[in-house]
This record gives sequence, structure tokens and C-alpha cells, in this order.
Amino acid sequence: MLHPPVLEIHSHIAFVYSRKTRGHLEYKLYVCSVIIDLYMAEACQQFPSVVDRYFTRWYKTDVKGQLYEDYCILQHSNRICVITLAECHPVLQSGKNISSISYQISANCSRLQNKVSGKSKRGAQFLTEFAPLCRITCCDGDEYTIYSCIRGRLLEVNENILHNPELLKEKPSTEGYIAVVLPKFEESKTVTEGLLSQTQYEEVLLKRTSIPDSKCILDHGQ
Repeated sequence: MLHPPVLEIHSHIAFVYSRKTRGHLEYKLYVCSVIIDLYMAEACQQFPSVVDRYFTRWYKTDVKGQLYEDYCILQHSNRICVITLAECHPVLQSGKNISSISYQISANCSRLQNKVSGKSKRGAQFLTEFAPLCRITCCDGDEYTIYSCIRGRLLEVNENILHNPELLKEKPSTEGYIAVVLPKFEESKTVTEGLLSQTQYEEVLLKRTSIPDSKCILDHGQ
């Protein structure tokens, strides 16, 4: 039996098939295949390695010099990358409550205005490594800018976290993802060169445990 969110996505694909052009259909199926894998990972909790079956985890630590502001990039076999917060990011630490999330990057730029169409992904905003994706404001007044960490075309942002910010804290690597990015084909094998593998990231976490007041705990259960 399919998990309810998966059923919902399958219904959405059927709708797209009946209403959209072939090019747009291919794009929607492309993105939906990634999101379905994420939901399946959440649905099949008795198999904790499901996410790792479909995705390779890559990490970017202390982004822009901000201590512990780490990201996890889930790279799918079809080149698509899902941008998420790593478990050590301050937003995910206990005691932090999110008051708002905004994809409005500047007065003239909103990631929500990203409109993608056709097989060539026309209209997709191009992101550089340090292109901001969204801003998260916590109840204690702390604000965090979330960056792409990789170069590529922005395919989708997760509007669900706007209405339910707790998804980001409760399920950061599945329903609480930030955005979906597609690297250029010619860069698909080099786009992760500046990132850490899961093993390398765990070594970083071990070194951090020697730092007083360090709150970083790796938990792949999320």
C-alpha cells in the first residue's frame, strides 16, 4: 500500500498527463520521481537506508564562515539535487522555534516566481554556489540565510514549509527539504567537488565534539 503523500503525487502526475504539454510533462515527472523517492524513504521507516538507496549524501559545512551552518545535498541518480539542512544546522537544534520562512530574496527576486517549462527547463532561475534560496527567522530573533551550495537551475522550492515550518525541523531530509536544483549536464560530475562525503562529514563531527558547548549530533533517523 502506498503512503498517502505518494498516492497524492501519483494523482498529481495523472493530472499533469491529461493537462500539460509533453515537454512540461517530462519536467514534472522528472521532479516528481525525486520527491516520490523522498516520501517513500519516509514511508518505509522499517528500512532506514531507503534514502541512501536512491540518493548520495553530500555536505557543505560552516557555509560562508557561519559556524555549524551545515547543509546536506541529496544527489539523485538522475542528476537532480535536493537541498536540505544538515542535522547540525542551528535551526534544527533543540530549543529553536521557527517563526517564518521566506523565499523572497530581495525586493526584485523571489524564488516563488521561478517558473519552469519544457524539457530544456526554460525560465528556471540559475543559481551559483552561494545564491540564497530562502531566509529562516526563529522566534528568538535569529535569522538564517539558506544557500544553494551548488550551481544549477532551480526546478522547485518547497512551499509546504511556508505553511508548516515544523516540517523543516521534524523531517529535514524528506518533506522538509528546501529546494530542488538541476546541475548542468557537463557539470554533473564535478558539481560536488567542493562538498564532503558522508564519511568525511562524520569525521568533521567527531572533531567538533572536542569543542566545548558543541551541540552537533549526527542523526540519520530524520
